[in-house]
Amino acid sequence: MSSVLSLHSTSVERDGKRILENIDWNVTSDQRWIVVGPNGAGKTTLLELAADWETPTTGSVVVLGDNTSNEDSDWIRPRVGIASSGMAKRIPASESVLDAVVTAAYAAAERRGETYDDIDIRRATRVLGEWGLGERVAQTVGTLSEGEAKRMQLARAIMTDPELLLLDEPTAGLDLGAREELLAMLGAFAGSTSSPAIIMVTHHLEEIPAGFTHALVLTRGRVFAAGPIADVLTSETISGAYGIPIDVTASEGRYSARARLNL
Repeated sequence: MSSVLSLHSTSVERDGKRILENIDWNVTSDQRWIVVGPNGAGKTTLLELAADWETPTTGSVVVLGDNTSNEDSDWIRPRVGIASSGMAKRIPASESVLDAVVTAAYAAAERRGETYDDIDIRRATRVLGEWGLGERVAQTVGTLSEGEAKRMQLARAIMTDPELLLLDEPTAGLDLGAREELLAMLGAFAGSTSSPAIIMVTHHLEEIPAGFTHALVLTRGRVFAAGPIADVLTSETISGAYGIPIDVTASEGRYSARARLNL
């Protein structure tokens, strides 16, 4: 399979502090990656590199065959879908759900009187239906439940038919029912051969959908472990990354973790 993301000896430094250090990582089009690690490990910065929102201080980042240090971001960014809290904040609460998704095809966060092509409106309507929002297209974004808003963000990220999909904590803040509903939908999407490569950041192993194939564990800006998900998400690896004894269990493609602390 073709490479969609490649980092070679990649480091990011801000104000004299190393956020990421000497990262080597390759993602191919058939892989679905989970990125986990302690707070401050560099997970969000890693996504920003993949989205071409961040430029490496040293080393290289190649996204969809283009080196982000050399290629114009206007060529790379439309080919990468991203769902994050930062992107969500850019969409006005008064925007209709349909427009919030259609505007992704025009690299905009809101509609400002433009006339959009029928093909884009039809695609947005279809994608919203696939994510269980077919009856919400005329509502405003501000009227959606938290779970619906998360699904709308995913629909927007997929609207452009991206070659790489980046998800930054897509289930954060959801109640148990909404979380499990979204994880089931993400698992089905990840399991489809027609879906793009996916990289998802999460803080909790319980929020990893079934169907993901690989895991990257970051700690202190470095790769602690990377590879097939069953080989990486083990009690030994997660305990080492977080610095406390943690029992990791897996069942039917889902993971859970519990600390072993004698207090």
